[in-house]
Amino acid sequence: MRFGLTTPVVTLVPRSHAAWEADAGPAELRAIVQAADRFGYHHVSCSEHVGIPSEVAKVRGGRYYDPAATLGFFAAISERIRLLTHVVVLPYHHPLALAKRYGTLDVLSGGRVILGVGVGSLREEFELLGVDFDARGARYVDALQALRAGLSGRTPSYAGTHYRFSDFLIDPGAAQTRVPIWLGGRSPRSLRRALRYGDGWDPFHLTVAQLRELLDRARDWPEWQQRAQPFDVALSPDAPLALETEADVESAIAVVRLYEEIGATILNLRFRHRSLAHYLELLERFAREVPTRLTRPTFVDNVQMTRK
Repeated sequence: MRFGLTTPVVTLVPRSHAAWEADAGPAELRAIVQAADRFGYHHVSCSEHVGIPSEVAKVRGGRYYDPAATLGFFAAISERIRLLTHVVVLPYHHPLALAKRYGTLDVLSGGRVILGVGVGSLREEFELLGVDFDARGARYVDALQALRAGLSGRTPSYAGTHYRFSDFLIDPGAAQTRVPIWLGGRSPRSLRRALRYGDGWDPFHLTVAQLRELLDRARDWPEWQQRAQPFDVALSPDAPLALETEADVESAIAVVRLYEEIGATILNLRFRHRSLAHYLELLERFAREVPTRLTRPTFVDNVQMTRK
């Protein structure tokens, strides 16, 4: 089990963020990322929305930092923590543009990028960007394969239903031999796509019972049983973790064990915090107290980067 962060400040969702985050910015993010790097967390993350309709923002929030710029900043101020897009809406982009953007970031960060991608669900934003919402599924499946090809070397080649390219140099290319691609979503179809085309599944808004049922069922699928590559299941606990008391710590341990038991290999963590100083205290407290009390503590990410 490894532990990453749903990074504060970069996204503000009503009733989910702490008041201090509204006025926070680069200085606070620097402190968070450097502390997470120092304490051995697996990743920090940044989501993507270009524009949110005013009415929708009342539910989804209106602040979404751009992930490429944000993760570039995180890369420059850290040494080993991984950089996760959580998630990029793939149909908004040409796959080669993403391959170039995040391949460059992978080089600059020393091979630390994880590309989380999703199909998208906000029709108004698709219309704002001039992308066909109703046709996004077929485009997404082709883009997944084109993105993998685009990340595979300096002269990628691909011919699919929506994207075709060859005889172009894409330089720099990614530092990692295989950049991990995690697929978001919440349906059986999203998990099947992740098993076919990705390296992990990073779902949202599913209960423990729903996740258990789906993952148990998926282990019998041919896509799961025939995989040759490792596969991550990155899950997000329903509620932020409180770590104020010993009972809170025991509860956090129970949450981690529950998600590990249903199949999580990575957890995206949120904490119940009231200030930057308090958040940093919780980062250290979790890293110091929780993993060492689990059955199989494997907190620090010691995976060696494979380079081209």
